[in-house]
Amino acid sequence: MIDWKTIYKVLGSLLFIEVALMLCCLGVALGYQEDDSMAFLVSIIITSFAGLVLKFFGRKSDNSLSRRDAYLVVTLSWVVFSLFGTTPFLISGYLTSFTDAYFECMSGFTTTGATIIDDVEALPHGLLFWRSLMHWIGGLGIVFFTIALLPSLVGGSVKVFAAEATGPIKSKLHPRLSTSAKWIWVIYLILTAACLVAYYACGMGWFDSINYSMATTATGGFATHNESIEFFRSPSLEYCCTLFTFLSGVNFTLLYAAIMKFKVKDLFRSSEFRFYLLVVLAFSGFIMFELMLHNDYDVEHAFRSGIFQVVSFITTTGLFNDDASKWPHVTWVVLAVCMSLGACSGSTSGGLKCIRGTMLLKIVRNEFRQILHPNAVLPMKVDGVNVPLQPRVTLLAFLTVYLLLCIFISFSMIVMGIDNTNAITITLSSIGNVGPTLGTEIGPTMSWSMLPDLAKWECSLMMLIGRLEIFTVLVIFTPEFWRRN
Repeated sequence: MIDWKTIYKVLGSLLFIEVALMLCCLGVALGYQEDDSMAFLVSIIITSFAGLVLKFFGRKSDNSLSRRDAYLVVTLSWVVFSLFGTTPFLISGYLTSFTDAYFECMSGFTTTGATIIDDVEALPHGLLFWRSLMHWIGGLGIVFFTIALLPSLVGGSVKVFAAEATGPIKSKLHPRLSTSAKWIWVIYLILTAACLVAYYACGMGWFDSINYSMATTATGGFATHNESIEFFRSPSLEYCCTLFTFLSGVNFTLLYAAIMKFKVKDLFRSSEFRFYLLVVLAFSGFIMFELMLHNDYDVEHAFRSGIFQVVSFITTTGLFNDDASKWPHVTWVVLAVCMSLGACSGSTSGGLKCIRGTMLLKIVRNEFRQILHPNAVLPMKVDGVNVPLQPRVTLLAFLTVYLLLCIFISFSMIVMGIDNTNAITITLSSIGNVGPTLGTEIGPTMSWSMLPDLAKWECSLMMLIGRLEIFTVLVIFTPEFWRRN
C-alpha cells in the first residue's frame, strides 16, 4: 500500500523550500518597491500553512519510501509545487485565469519556458525573478535538490533519484547519493555564476544577468524581455549564451570530471557527447548555408543565428536571437529534429536525449550485421560498457509511448482548430520541454496565450510527463500501481 504519511511529510518539507524561494522574491519585490510585495507575502503565508498541515499529517511516518511511493511522491511534488507557484500570479492580479497561471508555473518548473504572457516586460521585478527561480530549481529536479539539501529526510532516496533522473542510464559520482547530489549542485552553481559574470561583462545589468543566467543553465528560456536575448542586439552576449547553453546540455557527471578533476579528455571519450557535438555542428552548418543562400545573411550573422538556434532547440532552452519563422521551411525540420532529440542525459535539457539516439544507431547497426551473420552474438556497448537487454527493451517501449502520446495530443489539438504545423510542434515542444514552437499562428517568438484552455491543460500534462521521462507519471495511472500487493 501507499505510505501516505511519508508522502505528506516529504511534500510538506518541499513546500517549505518553495516558501524559501518565495522569500527571495519578496526581497526583490521590496527592493524595487513594486506592487507584487503583498502577493508574495500572502503566498508565503498560504504555502507555509499548507506545509504545516502536510507535516502534521505526516508526523508519524517511518521515513521509508518504497519504489511505488517514490514514483508517486516525485510526480506529486511537481504538481504541488506548480499549484502553489500560481499564488503570486493570481493574488497580484497579473494573471486572472488559474489555467494560465498553472500553465506558466508548470512550464517554469519543468524548464519548458513556454509562456502565455504576451508582455513579460509589464511584470514587476519580483514576478520576473519568480519565473526565473522556478525553472532554475526545476533544472536539476525539485526532489533531487531536496536529496542534496536534506539527505536524512527519508529513506529510499535512490528510488526517488531513479524516478526523477533523466536518461536511460543513471550514473553517480559517489556511493552516497546525497554526496553525488551535492557535487552536481556545486557544478550547477559554478556554471550559473560563471554565466552571470559573463553576461554582466558583456553589458547586461545585474538583474538581467541573474535572470538570464538562471534561464540559460536551467535550459529554461524564460526571459525578462519580450524579445529574449535579441533585445540586447549584442553578438558577444549571443555567443556567451550559446556557450553556456551548450555546456548546460552536457551530462553533469562529465562536467564534474572536466571542471573539478581537469579531465577534459573524458568529455571526448563519451560517445553521447561526441554525438551531441556532431549534431550541433552539422545542423548549425546546414542552417548557416540556408540562411546565406535564401535570406542573404552574411557569414558571421548566419553562423551566429544558426548555432544559437540549434543549441537553443537541442538543449530545449528556447531563448532566441532571431525569428526562425522567417527562415526557409527546411530549417524548421532541422529545428523540429533538435527539439525532439534533446541534449545529453544527466543534464538540465529535455527531449529524448542523445544517449538514446546513440543506442538506437548501435541497435540499427547490429541489426544489419545480424542479417549478414544470423548466428553471431552482437553485444551493444556504450563507452566500452555492454548494455544489457532490459535497457534496450525499455528504450523501444519509451519511443513507442513517446510516439503514441505525440500522435494523440497532436490529433486532439488539430480537432480544436489549431493548424497542423503548430499542433505537431506544440506537442513536441511540450513533451520535450523545449518552449518555442514553429508555425505561423504561434511562432517561435510568440506566447501561447491564444491556445484554448483544454490545450493548455494538455500541454501542462505533457510538460510533466516529458520532464519525468514518461513512465514515472504514466505508471501511476495503471491499475497494478494501486493494488495492495
